[in-house]
Amino acid sequence: MNETTLRRLLKRVASGATPLDAAVAALKAAPFERLGDVATLDTHRALRQGMPEVVLADRKSAAQLVAIVKRLAAHGPLLVTRLSPEKAVPVKRAVKGSIYDPVSRTLRRGRMELPALGPVAVCCAGTSDVPVCEEAVVTLEVMGVEALRVYDVGVAGIHRLLARREELTRARAVVVAAGMEGALPSVVGGLVGRPVIAVPTSVGYGASLGGIAALLAMLNSCAPNVTVVNIDNGFGAGFVAGLIARG
Repeated sequence: MNETTLRRLLKRVASGATPLDAAVAALKAAPFERLGDVATLDTHRALRQGMPEVVLADRKSAAQLVAIVKRLAAHGPLLVTRLSPEKAVPVKRAVKGSIYDPVSRTLRRGRMELPALGPVAVCCAGTSDVPVCEEAVVTLEVMGVEALRVYDVGVAGIHRLLARREELTRARAVVVAAGMEGALPSVVGGLVGRPVIAVPTSVGYGASLGGIAALLAMLNSCAPNVTVVNIDNGFGAGFVAGLIARG
């Protein structure tokens, strides 16, 4: 259940189209739904947070995923992250109309109906960071928020970023993914008066330590509008930026 369906239910009760007992039964089922010992689905999350529970596919079997997505898809928009191509086949078959993206390793169907005040710019330093950015983009799309892709604009060729400054200033928030030394979020933070959500990626040579070097650099940014999520966490960055875009 989400805010839209709750409002519809209450209007139908007010008009007499839905009996009070039926509405009470629907609300009793709202908080959660148990799937045996496999999962306890938070079917109330869209109403509380404006976004349904998102399924992390890592370490779940194909059978577990199919059981989970079938029930979540019955309640509204669906988003599955970190879904391998092998597991995507049965999961996609289980949810009619779903879309699998092998770049971001996401599967989605539908989008939220809540209005957004503006777009979110999603930037990356290099093409190797695109999968993390695409996870953020898909998250924004399911949230009903427009995403502006600003890709391959790292500090090794800073003129590429400056040429796209107008797109950054249009955005309500900016997601910036970078590996290596992780310098791009600080640069973007110095250019725009918007919240910048920095995403360190595990891209880089040995001393990048799988993204730890970029993470520490971003945590030490001198741009005060920069905040940081975990390594490769495009979903988390997209979700926070989407909440900002909704106001």
